[in-house]
Amino acid sequence: MFDEIMGKFEGSPSQQEVIRLLLERGFSVNDEGRVVSGGIEIPNTGIAREIGVDRRVVDSTTDAILEDPELRRIFQNISSIPSLMDLAPVLDLAVLTVWVEDETEPGIVADVTSAIADRDISIRQIISEDPEFTDDPKCYVVTDGPLPGELLVTIRELPYVRKVEF
Repeated sequence: MFDEIMGKFEGSPSQQEVIRLLLERGFSVNDEGRVVSGGIEIPNTGIAREIGVDRRVVDSTTDAILEDPELRRIFQNISSIPSLMDLAPVLDLAVLTVWVEDETEPGIVADVTSAIADRDISIRQIISEDPEFTDDPKCYVVTDGPLPGELLVTIRELPYVRKVEF
């Protein structure tokens, strides 16, 4: 799906940057073509500044989204979720990041969370990036406390895991 969305903007790398930001942040586009998070409007100038493009690029991207029924359906229904990852150091939480060889492999989240739960470690949040919307999706697990080194080895040894970072 991500490739299809980006393909609709293949002639404009600047518009692709706008699309990437909207998807990464979970920003929607309302009927007036304004970028919103929930009911809060986000100024196009702020979006443009964030990704280093002209405000008119954001305007033309949101216009294109509204003109395309498939894009309109996606971007009017997307939403963001709060993440504990950036707060983890402040709240004394740990974040485990897992990269896999094949994101479509069934049981990735189940295997990783089972390995953590088997050690009586509480999981506060799991964010698994969708391979349809991200080039290199990762699974993030936020836990109540530090993870033992042997757990990281166990997770790294799962047959489909490419890399583990703590």
